[in-house]
Amino acid sequence: MGACCSTECTYKGRRHGNDESEEREEAEAHNDNNVTSIGHNGAIIRLQGASSYTSMYTRKGKKGINQDAMTVWENFTGEKSTFFCGVFDGHGPSGHKVARHVSEALPLKLSTMHQPQHRPRHGAKKESDKDNCHKQWEADFIKSFQELDEDLTTENSLDSYCSGSTAVTLVKQVCRCLYHPKDLCMYCSRNKYFQDHHLIIANLGDSRAILGTRDNKNQLIPVQLTVDLKPSIQSEAQRIEKNGGRVFAMEEEPNVLRVWMRDQDCPGLAMSRALGDFCLKDHGLISTPQVFYRTLTPKDEFVVMATDGVWDVLSNNEVVQIVASVKRQSIAAKVLVYYAVQAWRTKYPGSKVDDCAVICLFFKKRAPPPTHGAMSEISVQTTSQLDLPETDPKGKKTEEGETVINSDITVDRKTLEEVNRANAYKRSRLGSMSRHKTSADYDGGTYS
Repeated sequence: MGACCSTECTYKGRRHGNDESEEREEAEAHNDNNVTSIGHNGAIIRLQGASSYTSMYTRKGKKGINQDAMTVWENFTGEKSTFFCGVFDGHGPSGHKVARHVSEALPLKLSTMHQPQHRPRHGAKKESDKDNCHKQWEADFIKSFQELDEDLTTENSLDSYCSGSTAVTLVKQVCRCLYHPKDLCMYCSRNKYFQDHHLIIANLGDSRAILGTRDNKNQLIPVQLTVDLKPSIQSEAQRIEKNGGRVFAMEEEPNVLRVWMRDQDCPGLAMSRALGDFCLKDHGLISTPQVFYRTLTPKDEFVVMATDGVWDVLSNNEVVQIVASVKRQSIAAKVLVYYAVQAWRTKYPGSKVDDCAVICLFFKKRAPPPTHGAMSEISVQTTSQLDLPETDPKGKKTEEGETVINSDITVDRKTLEEVNRANAYKRSRLGSMSRHKTSADYDGGTYS
């Protein structure tokens, strides 16, 4: 079990630090070691930890038991290089149970339902093939969500009448070539890696998925892939009110619209679509996800999926900059969660920190460290794994003028040393030699 890193840092000029009891509780609740099992069609199911392309982490807030859940399936549906990722945010008295049930049942149901299209080896490649693939995924996603919602009504171990869960899910798939179904085809795209790599995203509720990509000036920018499905959206509110539900905000939260039953001031749901919550299913709440598509390009670098505990305090731009700043992709989700926790304590000091769950899916592996050459040729890093650029205290800009974080953050070196020790993997031979020669500079840090 890896030691839990400290989050002591200065955020907007205010110093925060975890008390020992919180650290012990977090260490007991979370094991940094990978937890995997084998699923349908030989898929590798990952519940926490990291792989070559994924990083995932969840942390309990101050509202009680952690109601967030997450899962990653590699080689989904038995197809190599196909990923399923899902983040789920439970709510209500049994929300944690509903979220965990959904995280286990939804990918299994989708994998069982989806039948990959086997196209002929020869023949003309048609654009309609891709359209049919997208339509099949959309139909399977929608059917899986609806069947799972129906299953919840008969699940005796779950009380989902006033409890439910959001879900933001995606499938990253490689469409195999018509001529060479086992390989990436040189005729399909000038860039072989990204040839017909695409995302299918299905979203239900107010969790969110964003893409980190490069613009024409090679600046990293966020692209929001989903819509936060809340009653503040006019079409969502109209559907609810048409079915007898009510939409209004409480006096203490005038900016947060909620969904209420026709004749009772409950449950006050902050999203307009969810799994479970059957007390509102006759009042306009639905379990039909919105499905989106995106074909990947060489400029696309990663996707971040997270519950609203992250998005309530960090902007899309802040999130992609934090993830891109982390030296090792394996700890990206964990670092992002800790930034979110600090933002909660600063922006809402009188509120309880919400649960946070994050999955980062990377499309490219980071370049490995040098394996030869004199030490003078190696750029020696400090103990920080975040590589945050110097900030202008007035404008908070990088050297390129791109906003990184909309607040002043001074990262404590001791904090990052603990992050390094908590997440360090086996060092390479060069890394071992480097630490031996310049232990004061490295102090447990690793390259990636």
